Amino acid sequence: MYDISSFALSDMIQCSTTIRSLGKNATSMEEVANRLVRYLYEHLHCASTGAPVCALVRYYKTHPYGQLPADLQSFASQLSNGQPLAAHVPCLTLLATAGTHPAWNRRSESVGHQTIPLPSAQVITQAPMIAQLIQQFGIDVNVLVDTDSTVMVDLAQKSYNVFYVPEAQGSSGVPAQDEFVIPYGIRSVLGFGGILPPKDLFAIIMFTTVPIPRDTADLFKTVALSAKTAVLPFTDGRVFA
Repeated sequence: MYDISSFALSDMIQCSTTIRSLGKNATSMEEVANRLVRYLYEHLHCASTGAPVCALVRYYKTHPYGQLPADLQSFASQLSNGQPLAAHVPCLTLLATAGTHPAWNRRSESVGHQTIPLPSAQVITQAPMIAQLIQQFGIDVNVLVDTDSTVMVDLAQKSYNVFYVPEAQGSSGVPAQDEFVIPYGIRSVLGFGGILPPKDLFAIIMFTTVPIPRDTADLFKTVALSAKTAVLPFTDGRVFA
């Protein structure tokens, strides 16, 4: 167990070591992603109460529209306002989820976030949380939708900043204030991830019911590298369970 309010270097090392091993004996990226979000949900807690501090933990990955399963292609098409989507269009796809609400433990039960098409930089900027996540990671949104795979391969060698919202309530970067943030007592949001080869963004996003200190958020840059290591064997197409 890790106390998120006093998450130390030793905690980061132990957490990173465990996460790096979560790909063992898995058969798909989705399976690893589910292990990862479940581990974070169950092991980040409040020292005073012992209760989980994450109301919701989610794992997202961009995936080309043409390579999505049929049900997710249909979902993405409904969000594109009738505009046809090219096969190469990246779709930010929910691969795993864990949370306090029963419906938050199956990606297929997500009402609006199963997969979100990102056909252009303009569309990304119209989604405040996605735009801020990409910006805080240090990735140019234009590069993300670029079809030049060479550029993305170069980006895959880098490490990235975290997406951090210290106070979620009232933040323009965290949507669904009345439906989610306020009623579930969300205090902070922390996202970490990077680029997977050949050209996909992945991000783990935690919505916590206690404030996350800046020092704690920074330590998750290293956790991101371990999460990347765990899923790297499945970037050859073994994504969905």
